[in-house]
Amino acid sequence: MRLKNLKITHNLLFVPAIVIGSLGIYSCDSKGEQVEVETLSLPVTTVERDSAVTTFEYLGAIEGKVNVEIRPQVEGLLDEIHVDEGDFVEKGQLLFSINSLPYQERLKNAQAAVEVERAKLENARIELERLQPLIDHEVISDVQMKTAESNYEVAKASLAQAEALKATSQIDVQFTQIRAPVSGYIGLIPKRVGNLVSKGDDEPVTTLSDISEIYVYFAMSESNYLFYKKMQEDSTARRLNPHVKLILADGTVYSEEGVIDADAGQIDRTTGAITLRAKFDNPNKLLRSGNTGKIILEQIHPDVLMVPQKSITKVQDKNFVFALKADSTVERKEVHLDGKAGENFILKGSNISEGETIIESGVNKVKDGMKVEGYQQTSRP
Repeated sequence: MRLKNLKITHNLLFVPAIVIGSLGIYSCDSKGEQVEVETLSLPVTTVERDSAVTTFEYLGAIEGKVNVEIRPQVEGLLDEIHVDEGDFVEKGQLLFSINSLPYQERLKNAQAAVEVERAKLENARIELERLQPLIDHEVISDVQMKTAESNYEVAKASLAQAEALKATSQIDVQFTQIRAPVSGYIGLIPKRVGNLVSKGDDEPVTTLSDISEIYVYFAMSESNYLFYKKMQEDSTARRLNPHVKLILADGTVYSEEGVIDADAGQIDRTTGAITLRAKFDNPNKLLRSGNTGKIILEQIHPDVLMVPQKSITKVQDKNFVFALKADSTVERKEVHLDGKAGENFILKGSNISEGETIIESGVNKVKDGMKVEGYQQTSRP
C-alpha cells in the first residue's frame, strides 16, 4: 500500500509542467478563451521611387528599303542566267540574257529603212533645188514648186519616223540584257534557261531587295494611335522614346535602334487600325525581306512609386498590397496601377507612401491583421 501511494504522487508532479508549456502556444482573447496566434515568415520590400519604362509591343513585317520585281521588257527565250538566288548584285550588273537574234534583225531592217528614207529626202532636196531657178525665171508654175516643197517635207517626216523605229529596235535589243536597277539581294528565280519569258508573265523572273536599310510595317489600334500622337507632342517627361526597338523571331533584341518615319495616313475602317513604318539600319545585312519581328515602343515614367508584381493580390476588380506595420501585423491597402515596368507595377494615386514596407511575395497566405515576421530576401540566409 505504501508503494502504490508513492507512485501516484510521482505522476502528479508532471501536471504543472504540461500546463505551462501550453501557455506558450495559446493566448486568451477578451472572453478568456484560448486563441492560437498565427505568425508567418515572409519576404518584404520597401516601396521606393524611381524612373520606370513601360513598353508597347506590335507585330511587324520586315521589308527591304527597295523591293523590285524584275520583269522582262521584251518577249523571248531565256538564254542565260548570270546570277544565283541569294546573290548580292550591284546596280547595273547583268542578271539575265534573252535571245536577241530576232531583235537584232529588226534593228538591221530599221537601219535599212532609215537609209532608204534618207535617200528619198536627198532626192526631194535635189528636186527642190533644180526647180528653184525655173520658178525665178517664171518657166514653171508655182504649183509645181509647192508640190516639190511638199514632197521634201514628206521625205523629211518619213526619215524621222524611220529613225524613231530604229531607236525602238535599239532599245529592244538592249532590253534582251536584263540588268539590276538597284543594288541588293536576288530572290527566287522561278524561270530556267530555255523558258519563254515576256512582260505579261504572272510572276517576275526574280525580285531584288535593297536591304541596306529595312522597313518594319506594323498595325496600331485607333486608340493606341491617338495615345502615340499625344505622347509625341507631350511636353512632360512622360513622352515616348523617339527610338523604337525590334525583337527578332528568336527573341533577341536587334542591335540597331529605329525610328517611326511614316504612317498610312488613314484608319482602316474594316480593322480599326492604322499601319505605321519604322526604319532601321541594316549594316550587317542580317535582316531580309519577309522576316518578322516585334516593334517595341517605350514610355518613360520619371520618379514613380513601384511595387513587385507578385506583391499584388486581386479582389474582384481591385488591387491590394499588404503593408507591414510597426507591431508586425499587416494591413491590406488598395492600390491603383499605371502599367508594368519589368517585374514591377507602377502605382498612381496610391495610398502607399515611399518608404513603407510591404509583403513582397506569398500574399495568398496572408490575411488582414495577421502577424508576419518580415525579412529582406537578399539578406535571408
